[in-house]
Amino acid sequence: MKLWHHLNGPHARPFAVLAACIVVLTAVDGGHGQFLSAATAYSTLQTFATISLVTLGLGLTMMIREFDLSVVGMYGMAGCIAVLTGTHYPWLGLWLALAIGLTAGIVQGLLIVRLHLSSVGVTLGGLLVFVGIAFVLTESRSLPYDNLGVALLLNERIGGVFSIRSVIALVFFGGAAAMFAWTRLGRDIVAIGSDRRAAMTTGVKVDTLIIGVFGFSGLCAALSGVLLSYSLASASPAGLSDVIAPAAAGAILGGVSLGGGSGRPFGIAAGALTLAVLRSGLNAVSAPPFVNDITMGAVLLTVAVLDGPYLARRLISARRALGA
Repeated sequence: MKLWHHLNGPHARPFAVLAACIVVLTAVDGGHGQFLSAATAYSTLQTFATISLVTLGLGLTMMIREFDLSVVGMYGMAGCIAVLTGTHYPWLGLWLALAIGLTAGIVQGLLIVRLHLSSVGVTLGGLLVFVGIAFVLTESRSLPYDNLGVALLLNERIGGVFSIRSVIALVFFGGAAAMFAWTRLGRDIVAIGSDRRAAMTTGVKVDTLIIGVFGFSGLCAALSGVLLSYSLASASPAGLSDVIAPAAAGAILGGVSLGGGSGRPFGIAAGALTLAVLRSGLNAVSAPPFVNDITMGAVLLTVAVLDGPYLARRLISARRALGA
């Protein structure tokens, strides 16, 4: 019973779900070596690199009980900006896109806290603006990236299973986890999501942190979009619009509560990796494409059901605190 209670906790559950998916896919593979192979591991980490940074930024906004819809537009716009400006100087395209992503996130955060606006409304506006800018910059067409050396470099295997993109994603998660572990930043973010008014009374700089979280979310979306566009040697204003669903799903699988106030960077990484394992693993065992969506939906539904009692306990605790 104690073991089940521990595994069903919001912090241990992401890793339990990830392990369960690996075990099930290994059993489905039946010893043929298609799932447990270096090729599948490389494919899994490439998928992880594609969605994980957006999942991290979005997950942090969900932890403070907000939601950043604009990551969809920033993901595509940043890639288009980098491809347009970084053909001869890839670093220029990268830094320009990152600066725009960070600035846009900060501006949205300022609008939310200064004008007391809903993050959904503000970031939906940001999404539409970013998508519109991307279409204007690209004249509504896909853009080729002629620097194939950069594309090949980003996709080159490191140690048989890693690439520069996946290593960058893992480093980001490691840095975020270190900040949560060694500074009060993680506690403050959780406090904002749990009870914003109580966090303010204990001295947490709520507005500054909200602005910073949205700035970080914009930065993550921009970096992910640039790395993917460089690695594909092309960018499209609308080709990356399906990132929001797996990013939100990865955050939820990673232990980020729908009510805010819960989650850890490594848990979010495990959630994103679970989606990557499902996608690459099901492809490896030759499952039909629709099976991935059905499986992901079933896993999400299971996690949502398991999360229900935890949310109920938090609501009861909050009401008791208010009553006191």
